[in-house]
Amino acid sequence: MNNWNEFLLAQGGQHSAIEPGVVRDFGRALGTAQLASGFMAAMTDQAIIAVSGADAASFLHNQLTNDIEHLGPGEARLAGYCSPKGRLQASFLIWRDAESIFLQLPRELQAPLQKRLSMFVLRAKAKLADAGDSTVVLGFGGAAADAVLAPMFGALPALPYAKLDHELGTLVRVADALGAPRYQWITSADHAIAAWPHLAAQLAVAGADGWRLAAIHAGVPEITAKTQDQFVPQMINFELLGGVNFKKGCYPGQEIVARSQYLGKLKRRAALASIDTAEAQAGDEVFAVADPDQPCGMIVNAAPNGAGGVDALVEMKLAALEQGDIRLGSAQGTPLRMLPMPYSLDALEL
Repeated sequence: MNNWNEFLLAQGGQHSAIEPGVVRDFGRALGTAQLASGFMAAMTDQAIIAVSGADAASFLHNQLTNDIEHLGPGEARLAGYCSPKGRLQASFLIWRDAESIFLQLPRELQAPLQKRLSMFVLRAKAKLADAGDSTVVLGFGGAAADAVLAPMFGALPALPYAKLDHELGTLVRVADALGAPRYQWITSADHAIAAWPHLAAQLAVAGADGWRLAAIHAGVPEITAKTQDQFVPQMINFELLGGVNFKKGCYPGQEIVARSQYLGKLKRRAALASIDTAEAQAGDEVFAVADPDQPCGMIVNAAPNGAGGVDALVEMKLAALEQGDIRLGSAQGTPLRMLPMPYSLDALEL
């Protein structure tokens, strides 16, 4: 990983001032138009936990919101880890190979989540390990990405959350954004460094901020340290994205998650917004002008949008979203300009 970070810095990567070891960008924040054309992102903010052993699948199945026992070798899934009160402690992208199941999550959460999950292994034949020392993650998206990746891999995953294994590593297609597929290439630092000049010559180069902006426009939330224990999965649209299986057995917080699904109408969702200030960040509260005395929601994820502000996924009351005048920090704060979501917020009858 150190060699990888040193390489990225030599390419012009700029480290984050508040996230150690994270390359935010390569000298400029890319906007959505540049991402839509075609980009490659060094996802240095991500970590991977490898869970191995005969009971790895059953152990994770009993801890997470999605079905892990039936996770196939050619697919990936979103899943969450909840507190007993049904609040998300982490969100994961999950895939497997013949030996292990892999959980991708923000690097800042990796060590405490790995330690916490390990506490519940007990007599199960499962072992958790940090896979980050041996792998790096590059993200791709935009109109030009398919033509760049196809010659490398021979074929590309046909649908979101499909996966293929290749001698160059693992390629996972994730949720589309900005009118084009997105992919994650999980590989060794040596493979990534060797491919970089060819890829950088054809695609705009981004860091963690660029990938976050694309994920925000895909409507895919990610739990970070600032938003742990804040949201039931449905409050951030997680079940709309396939991250919750309501037919599987119990897991921490399952009763509350199920009750939120089946009893009454859901009153909160995550929506997409643009905010004309660079200061907005995950965990910041938002207020409806019509009800100024209490917050109506919270920023889930935010990323620079290349125009001096940020684009964000914002969890909020649906009533406030319908009224429309939402402000950052207080009812007198910077307005939120709401943008169309890439999927319907009422896709399921709740």
